[in-house]
Amino acid sequence: MIQTLKIGNLEIRIPIIQGGMGVGISLSGMAAAVANQGGVGVIASAGLGMLYRQAGADFLENSITGLKEELRKAREKSKGIIGVNVMVAMSNFTDMVKTAISEKADIIFSGAGLPLNLPSFLTKDSVTKLVPIVSSARAAKLICEKWKHDFDYLPDAIVVEGPKAGGHLGFKINQITDENYSLEHLIPEVVAVVRDFENIYNVKIPVIAAGGVYTGQNISDFIDLGASGVQMGSRFVTTTECDASAEFKQTYLDAIQSDIEIIQSPVGMPGRAIKNGFLDKVKLGNKIPIKCPFKCIRTCEISSSPYCIINALYSAFKGRFNNGYAFAGTNAYLAEKIISVQETFDNILEEYRLRKTL
Repeated sequence: MIQTLKIGNLEIRIPIIQGGMGVGISLSGMAAAVANQGGVGVIASAGLGMLYRQAGADFLENSITGLKEELRKAREKSKGIIGVNVMVAMSNFTDMVKTAISEKADIIFSGAGLPLNLPSFLTKDSVTKLVPIVSSARAAKLICEKWKHDFDYLPDAIVVEGPKAGGHLGFKINQITDENYSLEHLIPEVVAVVRDFENIYNVKIPVIAAGGVYTGQNISDFIDLGASGVQMGSRFVTTTECDASAEFKQTYLDAIQSDIEIIQSPVGMPGRAIKNGFLDKVKLGNKIPIKCPFKCIRTCEISSSPYCIINALYSAFKGRFNNGYAFAGTNAYLAEKIISVQETFDNILEEYRLRKTL
């Protein structure tokens, strides 16, 4: 039987955290469905201001409204554990963190930069757990030291995201295919770092493996390496409850392994996406933005950017791939059909069981 995962006082029956995928891919529909199966459902806060456009309000105000609404919807559909993904690189990072905490989201997952000040937003009555996403043991140690020194707080868990993840990657181009930076290498390194803090402060800090985790066999392997659970994104895209358009899901079904490629994102980081005509045009230099109405990512340099990242991801979410593309993990091409989240969990657990009986 698969082990449970504890994050603080939260007991997660199935140690699977659904990755937060923006723009609009993982909202309340997917998050609630995953939570109902005993995992952690995660709402992506990136780009919510585009999904909740209201007259007289700007992108930042609409983002706050959107996060509150998505959390409300998720709570209506599930009594399970609901988290929020907030990227450090977002210009409205503070707003999204404060909103998630005030709305009593169970967990905040935060990466795309080091969330060094994340505990500063907690209040006396806060119940939200804080989980940084890192790509190295060095980053894990830095966060633990910084949080403990400045806030007398240690991470409630740590997600370690390797270079096989979809979306923006916390690695240099040459590191992505270097086995020394593989998730299989990273997990034992982070577990060792975390163990020191656990022993000194008598706490438990679960380490969560992420990035290219797709099967129950993968889960078994990473638990054997010391992880307490996993984060999975791409596997949940091809579910009926995924909040993306049918056209977005179809890109996963149509993809073959060679379609999943590394791109250079306008935000200054490499990313992994499914090859399409839009990206081909970008490579030819045919996409030039006119203006930036959102200023959503602090590291985006719109004057030299070939396109607006949030517009491209929003277009993909809506199924308009002439103006956008789908981020995807390295194993996204394994998707064969659209099934429910419940069926997906059943399949993953059967894969896990078969691995354990080998």
